[in-house]
Amino acid sequence: MLYQDLKDRGLIYQETTEDLANWLKTPRTFYCGFDPSSDCLHIGSLMPLMTMRRMQLAGHKPIVLLGGATGMIGDPSGKSAERNLLDKEAIEKNIFGIRQVIEKFIDLKGPQGAMVVNNATWMEKFTFIDFLRDVGKHFSVNYMLGKDSVKSRIENRDEGISFTEFSYMLLQSYDYFVLNKNYNCQLQIGGSDQWGNITAGVELIRRMKAAKEAPPTEAVGFTIPLVTKSDGGKFGKTESGNIWLDGRKTSPYQFYQFFMRIADSDVIKMLFFFSFLSVDEIRNL
Repeated sequence: MLYQDLKDRGLIYQETTEDLANWLKTPRTFYCGFDPSSDCLHIGSLMPLMTMRRMQLAGHKPIVLLGGATGMIGDPSGKSAERNLLDKEAIEKNIFGIRQVIEKFIDLKGPQGAMVVNNATWMEKFTFIDFLRDVGKHFSVNYMLGKDSVKSRIENRDEGISFTEFSYMLLQSYDYFVLNKNYNCQLQIGGSDQWGNITAGVELIRRMKAAKEAPPTEAVGFTIPLVTKSDGGKFGKTESGNIWLDGRKTSPYQFYQFFMRIADSDVIKMLFFFSFLSVDEIRNL
């Protein structure tokens, strides 16, 4: 059973429903988003990519959302300082590079073949006034201030948070609403730093459906733990920088050596996360 396999591997950190185990027995369309802050994905994205592949093999249909619009804003989640803003040309270049990486992990063909969408498709149609009227009215500032991604930045008196990044939650929540409405996407997954954005999206779908007196739509989410080493250090960082999921930026030899150098105490955990060996096989090891 998919849910039990994910649980046994330690891949479910938080869930918005207590019935996720039964809910995942039915084939669903789900999505995970990637912001194009670079022209490649690094090893930190390997967790969601591998989880998406496991779900796809279990009969669920993935949607890969590339943040052509949200990438111009920057997600404050897990960040202690403001991101550098990118222009459209840089973002389009980054999206092209990221899509090439994703194709190595997620099947884009067949009945459960993944869709790749860009949220600029719907966000660029909005005027500022329309977005405030249609989406912003469903969020209270009190609700947004309670989210960890915002709270931690507000408490940092030196850096703080701009209105630009403060608004990011609304954009990601609206992404979920559009995918739910247009593609019957009923599940969002992401790293544990995305919990606030995921729950906000679930809530926005409920509120917007209720405002239009439309039948409620199923929408749930769960998060994947962020990978850390046994010493508490950040996984995927070396003295020379990130470990990238592209041989042009990190050679296959360097990639291999990174995993070979992992502490013995971390090996079993990494096998649960990143291999397709069964749980029983790994426990026997």
